[in-house]
Amino acid sequence: MNQRSSPSPKLNTLLQPLLNPQAPVLASTYAPIFQFLTGKNLLKQGQQMHAHMALRGLRPTAFLAAKMVAMYASSGDISSASYIFHATASPSPLLFNSIIRAFSLYKLSEKTIHMYARMHSLSLRGDNFTYPFVLKSVTDLYYVQFGKCIHGSSLKDGLEFDIYVGTSLIDMYVKCGELGDAHKLFDVMPLRDVSSWNTLISGYMRDGVVDLAKELFENMPKKNIVSWTSMISGYTQNGLVDEALRLFDEMLSEDSEVKPNWVTVMSVLPACAHSAALDRGRKIHAFAREKSLDSHPSVQTALMGMYAKCGSLADASWCFNRIKLNDRNLVAWNTMISAYSSHGHGLEAVSTFEDMIRAGLRPDGITFTGLLSGCSHSGLVDVGLKYFDSMSTMYFVEPKHEHYACVIDLLGRTGQLVKAYNLISRMPMLAGASIWGSLLAASRSHRNLEIAELAAKKLFVLEPDNSGNYVVLSNMYAEANMWEEVNHLRALLKSQGVKKNPGCSWIEINGKAHLFLGGDTSHPQYKEIYKLLEELPEKIKAAGYVPDTSFALHDISEEEKVYTLTTHSEKLAIAFGLLNTSPATVLRITKNLRICGDCHTAIKFISKIYGREIIVRDVNRFHHFKDGLCSCGDYW
Repeated sequence: MNQRSSPSPKLNTLLQPLLNPQAPVLASTYAPIFQFLTGKNLLKQGQQMHAHMALRGLRPTAFLAAKMVAMYASSGDISSASYIFHATASPSPLLFNSIIRAFSLYKLSEKTIHMYARMHSLSLRGDNFTYPFVLKSVTDLYYVQFGKCIHGSSLKDGLEFDIYVGTSLIDMYVKCGELGDAHKLFDVMPLRDVSSWNTLISGYMRDGVVDLAKELFENMPKKNIVSWTSMISGYTQNGLVDEALRLFDEMLSEDSEVKPNWVTVMSVLPACAHSAALDRGRKIHAFAREKSLDSHPSVQTALMGMYAKCGSLADASWCFNRIKLNDRNLVAWNTMISAYSSHGHGLEAVSTFEDMIRAGLRPDGITFTGLLSGCSHSGLVDVGLKYFDSMSTMYFVEPKHEHYACVIDLLGRTGQLVKAYNLISRMPMLAGASIWGSLLAASRSHRNLEIAELAAKKLFVLEPDNSGNYVVLSNMYAEANMWEEVNHLRALLKSQGVKKNPGCSWIEINGKAHLFLGGDTSHPQYKEIYKLLEELPEKIKAAGYVPDTSFALHDISEEEKVYTLTTHSEKLAIAFGLLNTSPATVLRITKNLRICGDCHTAIKFISKIYGREIIVRDVNRFHHFKDGLCSCGDYW
């Protein structure tokens, strides 16, 4: 054989019968040679053996053909594997298994199922090697009814309770959305491996059935890294971030036999991002660095997302720059673009997008959502419209609802309300709540009652339970002294049983989150907090602050309006932070609603008077307050 390196001793031994010209050579002599070459990426040597057989006039038996199919498939030559199968006159179950495995591994799912159907038509029985690969292809194609037929066949072949077939059936049912059937089979299986438990847990977490997933996890006789990671990821995806972090802590304890890997770290970081728990995120980053898990590009991307959503754009950028250019996939680029956008750095978002294009990556819909959002938050109207127009023509990405929402927001923020409304009427799909919500917010900012009414009436239908839309329009009516319309809206709210969504804010200090509602007096330090807030108006008024009472209720006295503004949840959180941190500490506040105009103005003055950097993350974006200025440039 022509090889650059000498054959291994084992291969030399296998080749000996072929090198003896006196000894007869049978087709079966080649079987162990092809088996040895399988999985070693030695296609050229395999082809030489195949040619050697042909020169001797030997045709492969079904047994030898199975070994040849396996060798060719493992070496990347699926065409030759398929040719050998079809050239074999009487295929055996072993040969069918080889070609079924080959097609399945190459994601040729329809061919896999076709081969199984042919095998079945020849009355050849499948075994615990056949069914897992066929069921994997069934899952890929989402052919759940065919999967149920396979289940029936496995019953006839006495294999339903085989641990490999049973686990594959559970996996098929779970991934095809048939959790009930999966659990029924799980309950009757006499033997279950850890994979069957993990698959069912992941399925329940995916569908939000957290209690059943938790019950399964707690009852598992033995848990592996996949079990723990599935639970942590599931808790995070279902918004149960405290549970995710608690479970991660349990893995870190000394008596835990299973320790986090890079996938676990990647799964828990979004929990920190969700709750803006920056201190906690930093500790997890430190753990990942200590265990050399932070070098994985996916972990770096997760760290970027965590830092960006916890308000530390500098750390997010540092993580991005640590990823080698060749390792930056589309997710990493999208994460960085979105990070810049949410922090109001539109020019940096645009620059990162252009760097991504130069790096040879093709943008997708998520890329453009981040890019257009960044343009909107930074007032880059012409730039944003240029990218929107080029989406389909230059980058072959069809604009979807979220992209139109960004452009409506872009136009609305600059007061181009009529243009925004006309764009909505030309959209190829019906406008949803996010689009009409952007138009309503813009109409409020630019005091255009006519368009506000049009947007609000659409929102009353699309979001009948969202009290915020009623409040915005009601306040606009009150400013215009249209009290009859105000009373009509309040009556409508009452008749439909719509409850006002309370504003809340929270701040993390020393790893503990403190939550505040508007007008809250439940916190142990509320007396000190309110004392500071009582003194605050005089201090910031001396610096030029004037309360904007248009953001308070309109049927109360002016004095009550000022007091109401003073007790907004973000101001309570900031006061608590001022009382409980050193002067050099950055205050990081998260709010569940959009920050109101009066609070935005007040916080600018607070940042100057107290010499503090204050970062507020509201429902739309981040605001970095420092020295009396905000990163948004009063444009949000």
